[in-house]
Amino acid sequence: MKTTTLSFENMHNHGELFANLFRARKQSFIVQNNWDLPEANGMEYDQYDTPASRWIAVHQFGEVLAGIRLTPTTARCGIYTYMIRDAQKGLLESIPQELLYSEAPIAPHIWESSRVFVSQNVPSNMRMRVQANLMGEMISAARTLGATQILGLVPAVWSRWIARLGLDAEAAGPQMDIDGTNTQVALMHLASNLH
Repeated sequence: MKTTTLSFENMHNHGELFANLFRARKQSFIVQNNWDLPEANGMEYDQYDTPASRWIAVHQFGEVLAGIRLTPTTARCGIYTYMIRDAQKGLLESIPQELLYSEAPIAPHIWESSRVFVSQNVPSNMRMRVQANLMGEMISAARTLGATQILGLVPAVWSRWIARLGLDAEAAGPQMDIDGTNTQVALMHLASNLH
């Protein structure tokens, strides 16, 4: 099992991995979750998949097992910035505006995690290892990019698995139902996690 951080600058070094990550996102979010998202050529994408973002893929034998996107809270592309902030500003119909307790941050040391998934093909006895690899690489990549905090809209059960993965986090917004899933914005602090 390998874990790779992808960017527009290095994607050419990884063959089909970048495209396979977007194909796995389609399977997870459009096919499995039945979300109404943009797609082309069998891949899911959105307005936050820009050169400012980074993508993490856990993969084995050419199959993407899990993925995540990291976007700086300082990003800007037309009217869009990052998903949580744009939802708060009312730019996204599918996510309630009241998702944060305070105004969405814009700071070089805070990055957003989004499009987090673990493939349904991952057997239950491997899921924890896949999640640990995904989160470990997210922490490493975020630190390399200068982040000390990560903001993410995650399943509201995050407090159960966050401690198992050795992360320090706090609720940054209320629990809410989005497309039948109980979700919440969590703020992860990377400074206290040194692995």
